[in-house]
Amino acid sequence: MIYIDNKYKNPIEIDYKEIATKVIEEAEDFVECPYDCEVNLLITDNDEVHALNKETRDIDSPTDVLSFPALDYDSPADFSKVESDDFNFNPESGELVLGDIVISYDKVIEQAKEYNHSETREFAFLVAHSMLHLFGYDHINDEERKSMESDQESILNNLNYRRD
Repeated sequence: MIYIDNKYKNPIEIDYKEIATKVIEEAEDFVECPYDCEVNLLITDNDEVHALNKETRDIDSPTDVLSFPALDYDSPADFSKVESDDFNFNPESGELVLGDIVISYDKVIEQAKEYNHSETREFAFLVAHSMLHLFGYDHINDEERKSMESDQESILNNLNYRRD
């Protein structure tokens, strides 16, 4: 189940619901997640992301995407211990609760222009990036960064979300 809350103040020209759904489902398939999952996605603006970034990470600036994983993994996409805690699953649906994604659509627009590709591709990229964080990936060191970037590109390429 994917819960999408659009709080962006301006109209969004892309089909963000379809794009998010495709990318989230592809990411689940890519990491071979054996469960039906629940993800919350909030689309908002730089001001709200700035406030969340300050509150949760003590970084006083907006960012493009924030990820709030609900699970701890021993290694990326290692689901071996997920069933040991019933709190990992929504009691009503039985779905594995992955966490929350917050995207600044202001940044989607800015970065699409900066990187010379479509808003569709940028939005898809941010969802894929965040989904990998929800599956325990990180990019703290160079090895992790390269692995995560490769997997992001694979997810996007599988859906034909390529740079224009």
